[in-house]
Amino acid sequence: MTPIRTIIMGAAGRDFHNFNVYFRDNPEYNVVAFTATQIPNIAGRKYPAELAGKLYPAGIPIHPESDLESLIRQTDADQVVFAYSDVPHEYVMHKASTVLAAGADFRLMGLKTTQLKSVKPVVSICAVRTGSGKSQTTRRVSLILRDLGYKVAAIRHPMPYGDLVKQAVQRYADYSDLDKHECTIEEREEYEPHLDNGVIVYAGVDYEKILRQAEQEVDIVLWDGGNNDFPFYKPDLAIVVADPHRAGHEMTYHPGETNIRSADVFVINKVDTASPENVIKVRQNLTMVNPGATIIEGASPLFVDNPRAIRGKRVLVIEDGPTLTHGEMAYGAGWVAARRFGAAEIVDPRPYAVGTILDTYRKYPTTGAILPAMGYGEAQMHDLEMTIANAPVDLVLSATPIDLTRVIKVTKPMQRVRYELQEIGQPNLSDLLTAKFGKKK
Repeated sequence: MTPIRTIIMGAAGRDFHNFNVYFRDNPEYNVVAFTATQIPNIAGRKYPAELAGKLYPAGIPIHPESDLESLIRQTDADQVVFAYSDVPHEYVMHKASTVLAAGADFRLMGLKTTQLKSVKPVVSICAVRTGSGKSQTTRRVSLILRDLGYKVAAIRHPMPYGDLVKQAVQRYADYSDLDKHECTIEEREEYEPHLDNGVIVYAGVDYEKILRQAEQEVDIVLWDGGNNDFPFYKPDLAIVVADPHRAGHEMTYHPGETNIRSADVFVINKVDTASPENVIKVRQNLTMVNPGATIIEGASPLFVDNPRAIRGKRVLVIEDGPTLTHGEMAYGAGWVAARRFGAAEIVDPRPYAVGTILDTYRKYPTTGAILPAMGYGEAQMHDLEMTIANAPVDLVLSATPIDLTRVIKVTKPMQRVRYELQEIGQPNLSDLLTAKFGKKK
């Protein structure tokens, strides 16, 4: 039988995983190309032969998604697999229509064909949108499980922006590992807080190899999700975080709705800063779609080093990049802190943006008067540094989860804005995790 000629649409994450677990050694398919979007510096490369397997001795080319229609025709593709996250349902169907009109079938792959089974219990933490609060929820879960006596590791959804062969399996135990693996700002934002808590982090490209290595040293695996993707591993307990600042998105974004339909537990986060009407709307939507799931409400209280130093100042607010870009938020914890602690003005950084930061604002025009901490490589980190230096402000408020001064030079006074999950009322995560796993004997 002639192999089915396949193109996989992705963003250097779900696309590579789907290939590895389903297509890599499958003679019924011939993956002729990947397309790439969302992530810079991926298109124009190859998925390397070392990872692609014996059926692909030359590797697999990665093209810009803008080439998709011509690629379908040039390769005579039979099907296109959509494999990235945090996009509206309508967007997915526009892509489907494009593919169908070009002559190929359009495919989405679900839990049965893409999830790996662990020999250890798995707790997954996913979300309905980027920036809902997955990371702080994962940190909270990790600390609870450690208090119960379990050794845990967080396996983070992929962010392989460098040499894919070197990044096949990555283990982070301390800050020196971040330097060894030449982590971007986006990677550090996810890894550093876990390391601060003494939790080992795994990430990379080949998630079966990652899982098998992690299983050798932990009692429980934590799946630390990315964007609003669903887990790569079959969870024993599926926790999904919802965001009332974007009420309704839990029903209208892919694959966030997949998460809410398969969740065991919902955490409605940020109830301390969202309107009661939006909290109620999210709760109603979650209950309507998945009435059997337990609902926990949570807050994200803010902490700064010196609130008085913010009052009356002209400030530049920095937030984590993915939340502002494909997460479509126009503000975040730093903006809330600036308003709460009396900043005289939140200075719009867009007139002072340079290079790739300026390009980011053009690509994501809904980003508000705040600076996304973009850092996909040295050039972009330099542009971020220059944009901060150009802004005429008294103070920088950085709400990215990392210490930016570890990777760029900030010459202005700066305070960090920190936030952690704080559950409100009963039940809480400790109750649920204790009931599920008990104390380690």
